[in-house]
Amino acid sequence: MPLLNSAIEMQAEVTGWRRHLHQNPEILFDVYETAAFVKAKLEEFGCDEVVTGLGRTGVVGIIRGRHGDGSETVIGLRADMDALPIEETTGLPHASKTAGKMHACGHDGHTAMLLGAAKHLAETRNFKGSVAVIFQPAEEGGGGGREMVNDGMMDRFNIKTVYGMHNMPGLTVGEFATRQGGIMAATDTFDIVITGKGGHAAMPHVTIDPLVTAAHIVTALQTIVSRNADPLKSLVISVTKFNAGDAYNVIAQTAKLSGTYRTLDKDMRDYAKKRIEEVAKSIGSGFGADVSCNFISGYPVTFNHETETDFSVSVAKNVAGPT
Repeated sequence: MPLLNSAIEMQAEVTGWRRHLHQNPEILFDVYETAAFVKAKLEEFGCDEVVTGLGRTGVVGIIRGRHGDGSETVIGLRADMDALPIEETTGLPHASKTAGKMHACGHDGHTAMLLGAAKHLAETRNFKGSVAVIFQPAEEGGGGGREMVNDGMMDRFNIKTVYGMHNMPGLTVGEFATRQGGIMAATDTFDIVITGKGGHAAMPHVTIDPLVTAAHIVTALQTIVSRNADPLKSLVISVTKFNAGDAYNVIAQTAKLSGTYRTLDKDMRDYAKKRIEEVAKSIGSGFGADVSCNFISGYPVTFNHETETDFSVSVAKNVAGPT
């Protein structure tokens, strides 16, 4: 079909864009060079309007179709631009040139893909209404999408529906995966500080050992998923950091646990937070230690609406086949 032929013809060019972006990663809202690259490409493609500075460093390009009277609702296509604060060790020829920054989540690919779509749409314009190509900063924890919306993006361009894609390592090339409803979990984090009574390792009986208390908390937190959560509602709790002590012969005064919990349901999200604190504090009390919990709410669940999901599935089947 023409779309696939067009994509094949642009493959080398899109690959070049992606590798350029991969070599020059920027993080959070500080995506100035990336945004400038995107702006230049959109102008080169002949977009009818290119707006920068939305949500600080976001970019939106408007492409008007050659069918209809121009009053139709605008469809948004969205990609993210920011990288991660990670040191790249791949050794690839197009590896990051910036120490401590890397496109490890594939946003370079997302940006290049959307640029390819923008070029195709601007060249053909075989559609009604308009398309807004949305390039978002600060997806990795900064809430860049929210900032663009708060800047009036949706109303300014009359955008009513937005579609986006994310790469998924592990899927066979040419396959798509999606579902109605929650698809990517809400992401929240926690820090648990256990304060005991430090002392010499040879005299544990006069101490309140925060490491032992913390170890019991780590184990008990796993039972929230296996014994407290409704098995029909997904919940993941992972303790990812355990920090305490700095000597072989000293029982530390404090220990700190950190981790994340992921949910697809608001009630489960609230319950998990409540139960993590209850479990941690009750175990601390049993060992005579003081426990404090701090929670940081991250992104809410990514929710796919029914009509738009069904439409996306039909398009994916048309491109990649029915299975």
